[in-house]
Amino acid sequence: MAEARISVQELNVFYENSHVLKNITVDVPENQITVIIGPSGCGKTTFLRSLNRLIDLVEEVRVTGRVLFDGMNVLDKDEDVLNIRKKMGLIAQMPNPLPMSIYDNIAYGPRIHGIKDRNELDQIVERCLQIAGLSKEVSNRLTEPASKLSIGQQQRLCLARALAV
Repeated sequence: MAEARISVQELNVFYENSHVLKNITVDVPENQITVIIGPSGCGKTTFLRSLNRLIDLVEEVRVTGRVLFDGMNVLDKDEDVLNIRKKMGLIAQMPNPLPMSIYDNIAYGPRIHGIKDRNELDQIVERCLQIAGLSKEVSNRLTEPASKLSIGQQQRLCLARALAV
């Protein structure tokens, strides 16, 4: 078995007085596909949001335990949340393209991380569109609003945007 890249240890999540995740301990191996399956409302999204601290955006939430990623405890309040999210993205079940063009959706992350060179951004956008299987469908529509894409295309756009970072 591959070595764990993410190690979750006794993760507990509370929304107000409701204990929604209870003592979750699991290792997620590197370079392997890991699937989280369960019925609606069982805590899958809560678990995933805990991994990269998107759970912090929820009002009145309390999280205990440890989530080790590359040796750092991402739940440690002293860890840089933006740095964590640069390394570990989350693509939601429902696509959420940014209210901008297809190109700008993908270039957004690299831009906020300091990449300004248009040629470099063009290469990143093209590479990520190819990986997401969207390049042929949108290559002549990059200036159009991302909201005009079909739902499936929007989901692949969100994948390309995550890969760009």
